[in-house]
Amino acid sequence: MKRIVLFLVTNLAVVVVLSIVLNVLGLNRALMAQGIQVGPLLAFSFVVGFTGAIISLLISKPMAKWSTGARIIDTPQNDAEAWIMETVSKLAQRANIAMPEVGVYEGEPNAFATGAFKNSAFVAVSTGLLQTMNKEEAEAVLGHEISHVGNGDMVTLTLIQGVVNTFVVFLARVVGFFVDRTIFRTERGIGPGYYITVLVCEIVFGVLASLIVAWFSRLREYRADAGSADLLGTPRPMIHALQRLAAVNSGPLPQAIQSFGITSSPHGFMALFASHPPIEARIAALEARR
Repeated sequence: MKRIVLFLVTNLAVVVVLSIVLNVLGLNRALMAQGIQVGPLLAFSFVVGFTGAIISLLISKPMAKWSTGARIIDTPQNDAEAWIMETVSKLAQRANIAMPEVGVYEGEPNAFATGAFKNSAFVAVSTGLLQTMNKEEAEAVLGHEISHVGNGDMVTLTLIQGVVNTFVVFLARVVGFFVDRTIFRTERGIGPGYYITVLVCEIVFGVLASLIVAWFSRLREYRADAGSADLLGTPRPMIHALQRLAAVNSGPLPQAIQSFGITSSPHGFMALFASHPPIEARIAALEARR
């Protein structure tokens, strides 16, 4: 309940803060003088910015199950599945969250957690991960995913995405309006210059916004690694699990849940858009906890 209240309050604060900044800088009057109704535009930007992010969060569980073909473990069919259920239950109790749904899917080494609420989450591991890692390492990975759930990372990432979306929608339309009036010299209503500029600005601002979201996502990976170390009482298993992942090809996840996986490995400029830090940096952060 606290997280839902915080979510709603933060959403409202985005609009309020943006409105205050516009007033303090005098931009509110300037925009209104040009015929831009700031209040309605803020409300529109808020709705558009958060609607997609919230819908993505609400459908994250069924989308994850469908896109990976994960099989839910209701009744364990073998010793490995029984161990997974027992381990997730133990870690969930330590993290003070309800037992999440647990699934297994066919694929290269990887794992993920998703869901709109921390007490009704979904955690899944790949067959490749179970075959590649020993139980201590696999437990560390499960601890990492349970930490994501306990930290409320799915909701927080959605909140960040909604905030940047709101700014993208708002700023793109403000720029579009000025370009239409000053360059295309549209005097009544809005002309094609507005729509073209808005489209271009949404693409450009959207790319810049994704840098912010990716940066935050990388921070939460460090927190989840640390959370695994706390749940297991030592960072050693998580270090070994990351070293193991560095030595194999971690399987790709569908784009919609890629940021919820255990690892990803883009290089060069694309690393700025990565949802996960380099494995070497994560290992170094865990080594510092020893």
